Amino acid sequence: MKCPIEKLSINKRLALFALVLGIIALFIGNTSSYKINVNAKELALSTVRNQDKISVIQLAEWIIEGKADYVLVDLRDEKSFNEYSIPNAINIKLENILDSGLMRNEKIILFGLDDITSAQAWFILKSANYKYVYILKGGINEWKEKILFPRLVENASQKEKEEFEKIKQISFYFGGIPQVVSGASSSEIYKIQSPTVPKVSPPPAGSIKSIPKKKREGC
Repeated sequence: MKCPIEKLSINKRLALFALVLGIIALFIGNTSSYKINVNAKELALSTVRNQDKISVIQLAEWIIEGKADYVLVDLRDEKSFNEYSIPNAINIKLENILDSGLMRNEKIILFGLDDITSAQAWFILKSANYKYVYILKGGINEWKEKILFPRLVENASQKEKEEFEKIKQISFYFGGIPQVVSGASSSEIYKIQSPTVPKVSPPPAGSIKSIPKKKREGC
């Protein structure tokens, strides 16, 4: 039997998480060395409406275009960061986020394995009056799935094929390996090799890993 939280969508879970942290922040605000200014309802609504989320496709396009008006923060542990991270990212642990030297008026994009750790860091920064804080939707897992190892089924529609052509070029840029999946069982995968040298040097051999299966979470 599923617990009530498992039945909620990821956005609603994050909204609930924001409300809970908002209540906690109200109690610890007086003893904290940082100014806490919490509007739990506003933060929760922002989470549900995806107002503060950026897709991996959008980020990839920004990197290709050379856009540099943001700070990309990898919240994972140092070992994971050194194994592989998104180009131009810096590594800051969640517990050090307020002591990291990030500026309150700069655009900050946060990512972890998925959205959970990013949501925690997002809430902490927003509560400390950081103005432009965003979550990379899906984190490093979605980056690997949609940028490094995008897939197309053989019986895809024309529109899906056209979209995949765009994603394929983005994937090549980052040293990724687009794949075509054959059969309903997805048992056969054809890897598409890049016809040109990627503009961003790929990480060392073995550093890009398959996306781990998500463990089922309980209450």
